[in-house]
Amino acid sequence: MTDTPSRTAPLPLAGVRVADLSRVLAGPYATMLLADMGAEVVKVEQPGRGDDTRAWGPPWAGSAEDASGAPDAHPGESAYFLSVNRNKRGLAVDLKDPDGLAAVQDLCASCDVVVQNFRPGVAERLGLGYAAVQARNPAVVYCSVSGFGPEHDPGGRPGFDIVVQAESGLMATTGPAEGPASKVGVALTDVLTGLNAAVGILGALMRARATGVGEDVSVSLINSTLSGLVNLTQQALVTGTEPARMGNAHTTIVPYQVFPTADADIVVAAGNDALYRRLCAAIGRDDLSEDPRYATNRGRVEHREELVEALTDTLRSRGADHWMAALVEAGVPVGRVRGVLDALRTADATGDDVLRTVEHPTVGLLEQVRAGFRLEGSPPPLTAPPLLGQHSRQLLTELGVSPERIDAMVKRGAVQQADL
Repeated sequence: MTDTPSRTAPLPLAGVRVADLSRVLAGPYATMLLADMGAEVVKVEQPGRGDDTRAWGPPWAGSAEDASGAPDAHPGESAYFLSVNRNKRGLAVDLKDPDGLAAVQDLCASCDVVVQNFRPGVAERLGLGYAAVQARNPAVVYCSVSGFGPEHDPGGRPGFDIVVQAESGLMATTGPAEGPASKVGVALTDVLTGLNAAVGILGALMRARATGVGEDVSVSLINSTLSGLVNLTQQALVTGTEPARMGNAHTTIVPYQVFPTADADIVVAAGNDALYRRLCAAIGRDDLSEDPRYATNRGRVEHREELVEALTDTLRSRGADHWMAALVEAGVPVGRVRGVLDALRTADATGDDVLRTVEHPTVGLLEQVRAGFRLEGSPPPLTAPPLLGQHSRQLLTELGVSPERIDAMVKRGAVQQADL
């Protein structure tokens, strides 16, 4: 069954209209969060190609093979695209076509929010920059997403996630202590940027609704990641030195790391002295809590090596299930190191309610992960990520384009309408 939540209150962004001219991850993630709160989001894509992430596969959802075993001409929907584009309507229109560009300009003029991540100068040349949109729509909240920000030198520097992970220091602080720097397994710089974009948009939107004054919001991967390093950036500024790479341990808290057990790895996070004492009692090592060297976190950090060795020896003596049960009962933060699929199924089975199911026009039933926030009084909507151009005719009609002109645009390839 599809997920059809009942609502007890209006969605917080009901009535807010968003033109999503962004591609890949940061911008689409931000607009999906707005859509999850009830905003009407129109995703604008290039006919034939669409968002770059439509081609980022395998894996594909809903892929098919013919009887000979050869891949179907349509491989299916990219899992990457599906992850950040639910609750949107899709418009596939060529911005190089005068009628197509005029339609998107009209769309932006009618929206409360515009989000774009064009290369610097492109939006302005198309008449889709902040000044042009704001001239027609004074209260617009206009958000530009970039890799390195509008004032970066050299200007227009491209910034994919892995580049920014390297440039921000995130990569240098990730990985084995004695090994090479490592990237985080997900495009975290884009996710942080999408979250910052959504926060900036929401703040500006509140003011715009109250005063009629819009805003030009800028977010970048580099600034989002540097601010997202929080205590590590402050540590570097306070000490004047580079933070050490700690692998699966913590720079300033002990014990706060991965430990092996007899059969699987677990994480123990004793973030204060009281939790440390509970840990020692739960594993039968009161001697470690009574040792004056380990009485405070400062002492545990200074004597990290010998304490971790002692804890490891004990934890290796029993399996992960035993220690998980004992530490949970003692109120000590503990977790099993899980794979992604295992984590999803476990979280859903234990009541965290992370998965939702929607009917997709080509995939069929599609599982999706809900946003990281919950609004108990107004559960979010759920519609499937759009096919390329799925709503083109509908949206152009709403913008006042005549059926005859739409037909002509489709015929010359300026507009794509998905066949359902």
